[in-house]
Amino acid sequence: MAAIRETDLYPPVKSLLEGQGYEVKGEIAEADVVAVRGYEDPVIVELKTAFALSLVHQGIARQSISDAVYLAIPRKTGRVAWKALKDNIGLCKRLGLGLITVRLRDGFVEVHCDPAPFKPRKSTLRKTRLLREFARRVGDPSTGGATRSGLVTAYRQDALRCAAHLAAAGPCKGSLVAKATGVPQATRLMATDHYGWFERVETGIYALTDKGGQGLKTYGAPPPDPTG
Repeated sequence: MAAIRETDLYPPVKSLLEGQGYEVKGEIAEADVVAVRGYEDPVIVELKTAFALSLVHQGIARQSISDAVYLAIPRKTGRVAWKALKDNIGLCKRLGLGLITVRLRDGFVEVHCDPAPFKPRKSTLRKTRLLREFARRVGDPSTGGATRSGLVTAYRQDALRCAAHLAAAGPCKGSLVAKATGVPQATRLMATDHYGWFERVETGIYALTDKGGQGLKTYGAPPPDPTG
C-alpha cells in the first residue's frame, strides 16, 4: 500500500471549503491551505499524515495570522485510534484550534471541532477529593512524579497506623485500634483489608498478617495523625 502523503489530504479539504463558498489555494506563504471568503478572516489549514506535536506547533504559529486555524489528518480506524482522536480533539479545543479528519478511501471529511476560546469546566467533586486527600495525608511521604503503585496515600497511612498498633499490642478489637491510632474507620479498614495486612481472628478482633508485617518494614510506621 502506498504511503500517505500530505498532498492526499488537500483535494478533499479544498472541496469542503469550496462547498462553503471559500476560494481555496495551497501553499500560500507558510500555510498549507488558505481559504478566503469576502472580508472574513482567512481560514488556514495545516496538513499532516498523523497527529504530532510538530503539527500542533504549526497550528499555534498560524494563530498569529488568523483565529480560524485547523489541523487536518487522515482518519484512522480502531479503538486505539478513536481514543487518540478524542484526546486530540480535547487538546485542540483547549488550544483554540480546529481539527479535521479525512477518510482517504472515499474522501469523506469531518470537522470535529472549530476554533473557539476555551474555558475548562471545573469539577467540584474532583477538587473536593484532591483537597480532602491533601488534608488527610500526614507529612509528604510520596515523591512527586513517582508511579502510582506503592504511593503512600492517606488511606495507606491509616492502614499503617493500624498495622503498627497490632504489631505492638497483638490482636485487638477494632474499636480499641480506632481509639489508640486515631483512625475512626479502623474496623471497616481492617475488615475490607485492601492490602491483605489484616485478618479477623474472632468477631470484631483483628490481627496482623505476615504481609502486614512486611508492609510495615517496607513503608515504616507513619507519624501520628495530628488531628487524631
